[in-house]
Amino acid sequence: MSARVLVVDDLLPNVKLLEARLSSEYFQVVTAFSGREALEKAYDNPPDIVLLDVMMPQMDGFEACRRLKADPRTCHVPVVMVTALSASEDRVRGLEAGADDFLTKPVRDVALYARIRSLVRLKMLADEWRLRNATSERFGLPEESRTVQHEIPTDGARLLVVDEMPTLQRLLDQHMKADGVALEVTSDPVAALAAANERDFDAILVNTLMRKSDGLRLCAELRSGERTRHTPLMAVLDEGDDARLARAIDIGVTDYLMTPVEPNELIARVRTQIRRRRYMAALRHNYERNMALALTDALTGLYNRRYMEAHLANLSARSAQPDRSLALLMVDIDHFKQVNDSFGHPVGDKVLKAVAERLQHSVRPFDTVARWGGEEFMVVMPESDLKIGAMVADRLRAKVEQTPVEIGTPVGSVAVTISVGVAATPLDRFDPQALIKRADAALYGAKEAGRNCVSAPEPT
Repeated sequence: MSARVLVVDDLLPNVKLLEARLSSEYFQVVTAFSGREALEKAYDNPPDIVLLDVMMPQMDGFEACRRLKADPRTCHVPVVMVTALSASEDRVRGLEAGADDFLTKPVRDVALYARIRSLVRLKMLADEWRLRNATSERFGLPEESRTVQHEIPTDGARLLVVDEMPTLQRLLDQHMKADGVALEVTSDPVAALAAANERDFDAILVNTLMRKSDGLRLCAELRSGERTRHTPLMAVLDEGDDARLARAIDIGVTDYLMTPVEPNELIARVRTQIRRRRYMAALRHNYERNMALALTDALTGLYNRRYMEAHLANLSARSAQPDRSLALLMVDIDHFKQVNDSFGHPVGDKVLKAVAERLQHSVRPFDTVARWGGEEFMVVMPESDLKIGAMVADRLRAKVEQTPVEIGTPVGSVAVTISVGVAATPLDRFDPQALIKRADAALYGAKEAGRNCVSAPEPT
């Protein structure tokens, strides 16, 4: 996963060191040497994440962070405070200023890369929801809520804590009740999974150091569950256990704390995760309310062509960054006319709905699937090149082929296959119409090759 990182520090050696470390991991690095310069660069071209030093002259990192989070242009950009300050009150002050995280120098590579990748993943999902809200505005629908994430209240939130020891429970009981947060505590992973699958929680905190159970396995099961897939997931880990930290981030843990857990930092991080969850929920609710009727296909529930054309136009308007790419898949149901002619249009409608469902459930949350027209669908995949697009396309093709569509008596089931054309483009050269034309040509090539296949030719 690549990202554009703004590194801010008044000392040149510190900037160069971070720049070298991040560049070696293929991050695109932009630098600034003061709070004011950082604000100017962030406002001009918002990065994916900001690594912000605290101790700087004229404007310190706390003030720079507050200004970034107060401005609509940058309030959605994750900010990580990177500083030599190690006192817990300084970490908490940074988090309360709106920072998403706080790293103490010297920063270990594993912790640095883990924090960046975790926060960038979350930002990508939030960016997609904001982009979809912007698309709704193009149709004269109400604009998205501009609520700043760190100003969202925590009243009425629910927190699930999984731990064998009462320490975390006492700390959270003492502080979170004043925030209006309801706590549910268990030491049993089975009970935790059951609770998470039955009730909605704003955040889940798992102590991975429990003696009687595997906390990381529980994190993996929570992250893979349909209901808990996007719930903020926090983990408690041993200080210095880089291997376990890397594994936790790979599983999908949203945030982590190292032992010994500092009470004020614990509370600040829990508040941040609850507010982030509520912010994302507000974006989704606003979007779904505005778009459900206007820009979705009544039969399949997917986006329609009108929405997708506006969505592609929005992507084109913000596609100024190099080193980013986008893949587009054109999907066509093979011999669909024969299905209608042989079994009637009601059966054809069931086939369309079944294929749409399989496509929707087989791509990432920030990919976009639409019914382009008739028996044709489109999938737009940000952060994907031609190779990734072709791989996903073949997975979709195989999934449709392997399971016939159950129709019921007297028809039984209907075997269905799809053909897929794939095209990709760097975002800084994104031309929606040209990309659609190339994907259409690739789809025609798949049909000419006998159908039930994928065509992903390199651009000439």
